[in-house]
Amino acid sequence: MNGEIINKVKYPSPNPAIQLWVVTYVSDHLKVKGLLAEPVASGCYDGLLYLRGGIKNVGMVRIGRIVQFASEGFVVMAPFYRGNQGGEGNEDFAGDDRYDAISAIGLLKRHPKVNPDRIHLFGFSRGGVMALLAGLLAENIRSVVTWGGVSDMFLTYDEREDLRRMMKRVIGGTPTKVPERYMWRTPLYELEKMTAPVLIIHGVKDKNVSVEHSYRLEKRLKELNKEVESWYFKEFTHYFPPKTNRETLHRLCTWMKKQ
Repeated sequence: MNGEIINKVKYPSPNPAIQLWVVTYVSDHLKVKGLLAEPVASGCYDGLLYLRGGIKNVGMVRIGRIVQFASEGFVVMAPFYRGNQGGEGNEDFAGDDRYDAISAIGLLKRHPKVNPDRIHLFGFSRGGVMALLAGLLAENIRSVVTWGGVSDMFLTYDEREDLRRMMKRVIGGTPTKVPERYMWRTPLYELEKMTAPVLIIHGVKDKNVSVEHSYRLEKRLKELNKEVESWYFKEFTHYFPPKTNRETLHRLCTWMKKQ
């Protein structure tokens, strides 16, 4: 069954109040790995799906980041995506690996400490497009947050010359040759299906994922009369200073819990 945990190995936690495990779970008949974090204290918590950026070993799940979110009172699941860290299959940049996110939502909903009616999706960078795609496909999601997130794969190909070779290989061609494959990976074309409120966070000086991704997302959501809030930071790039980063994380967690 998708989302079923088939193996769970304790992982050293830097915070005694948070337990960590590397889990192997089922996604489309593949064994996919991810990191699961939960508060040690008993209780019923909101679930948070953390969707990382990058691809392969670039932008891997950071332990400290997951612990930060769990410390705010969430049970956090962070997929490594198929083909990574010993998982089966091949990561394909917001292609079929979106189902690794969907399956992980099922994992969270069955977790004994999670309220299954309160699942939130968070995506950073490339994870932004994963969170949006999962938000379109999954049912009963409380909120979707995208931070420095991709929303348009055509735009990513245009902007990131350094990623074009990888994108052509993984996606199977250029946007000109296989536009339907880029469109399938671009949630802007399907936002009519979005039912959860969306929070957009972006540094205006971001060179990794331009703020245009968030402008386009916000514009389309507003055109469709969807619930959307945007926090733009004029002075920041893809990476925020540590203090602002922590403050923004706390602020977004507070926002999620209000949804």
